[in-house]
Amino acid sequence: MTITRPGAHSVPMHRTGRASTYDKAPVVRVGDRAECAVGWAEIAERLTQGAPSIIVVDTYPGVRAADLDELARHLGADLVVSSDDALLPESAIDALVAGELTDDPVFGRLSDRTLVELFDAAALRRLRDAADAATGRVLVHGIGASFVVDGDVLVHADLPRRELTLRQQSGEIGNIGADNSADRPSAKYKRAFFLDWRLADRHKREIWPRVDFVLDTVHADHPKMVPTESLFRGLTHTATRPFRVVPWFEPAPWGGEWMKEVCDLPRDAVNYGWCFDCVPEENSLLLGFGDAVVEVPSANLVFHCPVDLLGADVAERFGGEFPIRFDFLDTMGGGNLSLQVHPLTSYIREHFGLTFTQDESYYMLDTDEGATVYLGLRTGIDRAAMVDDLGRAQAGGPPFAAEDYVNQWPAARHDHFLIPAGTVHCSGAGAMVLEISATPYIFTFKLWDWDRLGLDGRPRPVHLAHGARNIQWQRDTAYAEAKLINHTTPLGEGDDWRAERTGLHEAEFIDTHRHWFTGQVDHDTAGGVNVLNLVQGEEIVVESPTLAFEPFVVHYAETFIVPAAVGRYTIRPHGSAVGTECATIKAFVRLSS
Repeated sequence: MTITRPGAHSVPMHRTGRASTYDKAPVVRVGDRAECAVGWAEIAERLTQGAPSIIVVDTYPGVRAADLDELARHLGADLVVSSDDALLPESAIDALVAGELTDDPVFGRLSDRTLVELFDAAALRRLRDAADAATGRVLVHGIGASFVVDGDVLVHADLPRRELTLRQQSGEIGNIGADNSADRPSAKYKRAFFLDWRLADRHKREIWPRVDFVLDTVHADHPKMVPTESLFRGLTHTATRPFRVVPWFEPAPWGGEWMKEVCDLPRDAVNYGWCFDCVPEENSLLLGFGDAVVEVPSANLVFHCPVDLLGADVAERFGGEFPIRFDFLDTMGGGNLSLQVHPLTSYIREHFGLTFTQDESYYMLDTDEGATVYLGLRTGIDRAAMVDDLGRAQAGGPPFAAEDYVNQWPAARHDHFLIPAGTVHCSGAGAMVLEISATPYIFTFKLWDWDRLGLDGRPRPVHLAHGARNIQWQRDTAYAEAKLINHTTPLGEGDDWRAERTGLHEAEFIDTHRHWFTGQVDHDTAGGVNVLNLVQGEEIVVESPTLAFEPFVVHYAETFIVPAAVGRYTIRPHGSAVGTECATIKAFVRLSS
């Protein structure tokens, strides 16, 4: 499997005939180079100012022990203590968390545990005694290292979830307290999603008030470190202006070729099916300190600045979760997505511990001739026969005849298909989908995967039992046509702009507005976060009418976030797009009146 990190590649021409301008490594400039220590030698020098005896580096899961050994060498540590030595035995941890992880290959239940529960209290005391009794310089490192001893200096070695996942996929690392680095990546991802991330994020937020420095080891040969106060100032700065998170790209069994051109990706890759262009739970954020760039989880912004970023009402409703997700699904030159359905809110709460579900929509950025979307059930179908046919197909019988049971609608550029939870759906081949949805992004119940294997050569899990219990059978042909396809209503117009509401469904908490414009369009966050994508036009500029932030340039297909704190802002064509018609799609959480 080929995973693409941000980086430079050749510059192909995309379908507009211009060179790709899609920015894969957007940086938010927040401080000066002097604030950032770069390289192990400079980091060690910064940490040893004041001659501390005990330096504690508490790590997020996925930080390599070898990197911290390199730090120990530069520190000249006389004793190195690993908090991993105080973790409970693997069998004890497995027994403790069995209820959260379940025996399902994909789904578990979100853990509400705390990290300290995975540690042996007596073992922690032994490590603490050893550190306290040592002479010379002591380095205590690892997950939960701050449980061992307070120390003279506390560092948090953070890591974006996406980088953690890449390291798990490569076999470098396993999960907290588990000797499972050789397990299937999907099994490690599941355990991380339901257990590791939850515990590690709670722990990070608990120790933040005591942390002196934050360490970035995404690139082991080029580590960076900034004081926590500099990080927090940078996050606060980011939450008051438009910004982008770092996208990531991945192949898929159904993946296509569109993103290779438009997003400037390696042309020799097997395909690219996914781009997570705005999923702050997994994306990272690049903060620029002079010519040094520090990479941190973009979830840190949600944790540190929830009201400025989300708005008071949205933050109260969703807590530490960013509720809106934008991603790309590329089937142009590829195949159909899996036929699927998402759980109802009551079902996801009861079975998996989440408070909201994955309502979504497909916005068509581009299509090939003949592209289709499967959406809603054909009127008058036999429910039992459909479930039986799905079961037989999954058991190795005749392939499931999806067209006999599911509507297949023609899809064209700028069509918007609304997909509330419980609706059977998938994109067909030949489509470039901008998926706009709520955030619980792994809760897809596959009903049929077209009799194909995953990229690892194994069948992908199908969850027919879960899916059948969530299908809303009344969402048939007439329902889809009336409520789910291009459900567009005008909102207003001027001499050089017009606005319309395109969704989402009345049952969903996200709304979407589309603006067409050749001149300036006025926007207002109205107390809630906005997420937008430039769906037509080469380039736009986002500006503050009060000059509260610097002009922010956005290119075709780039997703960007406008925090609630921004308030009023404007968008207009820029650069080569001046004199042409541009269009944005904007998503936001419906607020109570």
